[in-house]
Amino acid sequence: MEVTIRQPGVLSTIQDLGRPGRRQLGITPGGAMDALSLRLANVLVGNPESSAAVEMTLRGASLHFDHDALAAICGGEFTVSLDGVEHSTQRPFRIGRDSTLSVGAARRGCRAYLAVAGGFEIGSILGGRGTDLRAGIGGVQGRALLADDILHARNIDVPPIPSGWFLADDWLPDLSGRVMLRSLRGEHMDEFDKSIFGHAFQVSAQSDRMGLRLRGEPFQRTRGAELLSTAVMTGTVQVPPDGHPIILAADCQTLGGYPRIAHVITADLPTLGQLRPGDTVRFVEVDLETARAALAEQALNLRKLRIGLAGRLPWVRTDACSAWT
Repeated sequence: MEVTIRQPGVLSTIQDLGRPGRRQLGITPGGAMDALSLRLANVLVGNPESSAAVEMTLRGASLHFDHDALAAICGGEFTVSLDGVEHSTQRPFRIGRDSTLSVGAARRGCRAYLAVAGGFEIGSILGGRGTDLRAGIGGVQGRALLADDILHARNIDVPPIPSGWFLADDWLPDLSGRVMLRSLRGEHMDEFDKSIFGHAFQVSAQSDRMGLRLRGEPFQRTRGAELLSTAVMTGTVQVPPDGHPIILAADCQTLGGYPRIAHVITADLPTLGQLRPGDTVRFVEVDLETARAALAEQALNLRKLRIGLAGRLPWVRTDACSAWT
């Protein structure tokens, strides 16, 4: 099957769950900004949760399908139409041969993920298929999708799809635009004039897949020596000299020299990936035990969802293997 990009949207890239285990080589894991929504879209079409999908930002792409396909779009609330007819998201749906899927503007949230049954056929580089825009690797030639790009996926016979249901908002990241991010206390918190907890910040337009810049009352560092660069990761909250925090995101660097005031827990990174300019952020302090429990609960809920869907959708299997292999 060929999927042709008619219009690429604001920023559409191929993403998966990243390239873990290579930070010591200076290679960021990258991957989907909202890994939960990517996993959900893949679960709905019977793919392994790590399969490559199209990540769309703020305004989605228009794609032409030359063969029947089973697809799902999860994540932010986007306007979607199929051959000009408005279509719902957060559920599997059939795309007919010679049809055009158009993903418009985001009503809520920032990113949506399009998965197709069988997965997009993208070669693996350094253990991942996702696009690293700064390194210029992965996805389609290491860049954002452009008009006339062609994506390949396996042809399948699309089974009948039960109607009248979709994933409830409880399964999705917080799309409210006024979010609470559970966070661990950073090692340099006590070197500033105030705590990051309890203050409201706005997401700046100067935000991207590398990091989200926040605006609010600036922080003043009152003590502490110059820092050597040390390891950072997605969710680390750094405070540069201007006093405005930066939350490092999926494509962040592997080393950083700014003070680290907090760290967003892994279970809340999907919500981080749905933040858009102007959204309001507050940080809530939790301990490591709570962070681990939240991540374990998220993994258990995904497992329960797959088991539950297996009884409703014949192509969904209870393990992480694709039904199309």
